[in-house]
Amino acid sequence: MQYRQLGASDLSVSEISLGSWLTYSGGVEQAQAIACVRRALDLGINFIDTANVYGRGASETLLGEALHGVERSSYVLATKVYGQMSDTDQGLSRAQIAKQLDASLARLKTDYVDLYQCHRYDENTPLEETMRALTDAVAAGKTRYLGFSEWPADKILAAIEMAGVERFVSSQPQYSLLWREPEQEVIPICRGSGISQIVWSPLAQGVLTGKYSPDAPAPAHSRATDTAMGRFLSQSPWLGRPVLEAVQRLKPIARKADLTLAQFALAWVLREPNVASAIIGASRPEQVDENAAASGRNVDPALFVEAEGILAGV
Repeated sequence: MQYRQLGASDLSVSEISLGSWLTYSGGVEQAQAIACVRRALDLGINFIDTANVYGRGASETLLGEALHGVERSSYVLATKVYGQMSDTDQGLSRAQIAKQLDASLARLKTDYVDLYQCHRYDENTPLEETMRALTDAVAAGKTRYLGFSEWPADKILAAIEMAGVERFVSSQPQYSLLWREPEQEVIPICRGSGISQIVWSPLAQGVLTGKYSPDAPAPAHSRATDTAMGRFLSQSPWLGRPVLEAVQRLKPIARKADLTLAQFALAWVLREPNVASAIIGASRPEQVDENAAASGRNVDPALFVEAEGILAGV
């Protein structure tokens, strides 16, 4: 496992990190989920990402159990705030940040998180209020660093330019061979501002593993057939024939690189220097093994260009 510095922080994070969005918020049986977490740690994955809203606390609770007894300094723990936790609890107000951070720490069974991220931008709260509250959280020792996920470019710039507040060190965008939007504004802004990308859905909800055929039903026990984990994938165009046919054409290119298609897609994300880590989801320890092996791979850039050309039309 290779490691990269996370923005302007002193955190060194594994190129492959373990996420818990759909898998550990109820989609995967607890013992299996804990086995995945422990396997990730064994393989050198030191960065674990979650959010309070994943299962309304279920994911954080599971990770609190999975990480119990593990030396706290041996892993980097990140969670998020913003999502709706009850009929009255949502957003990035000072009160919500204080309340939700304390609740997250209790579920995670820790005194601090290494990275606290704003899950989305809160249009109903002044940015200065949010940034002051986050700054206070750092001062209180409840989080070491700050990040954001899927913020619009103008709000990122406004936070960067604000005086007297803690700086963001990470951005968490969706980014993959099938979703390259962060290249337009977010990555260029962050590149010169001490902010690294922590990429979610680098395998496009599993589509870039190549397991979905345009000529056959989705495999049993896959995300697409799981009612708990497949609802977002079912709403996307990625299961349409044009995309699935294009993805199948990537397999020979991955073989040229001596990689599985999943490893090739992860290596493509990691080709971007501003990316510190690619977040994977895993329902079985074997998936962690395969994805972790994408770290540190040297791939001929011409193969990436070829893959990009195939997907450009879809």
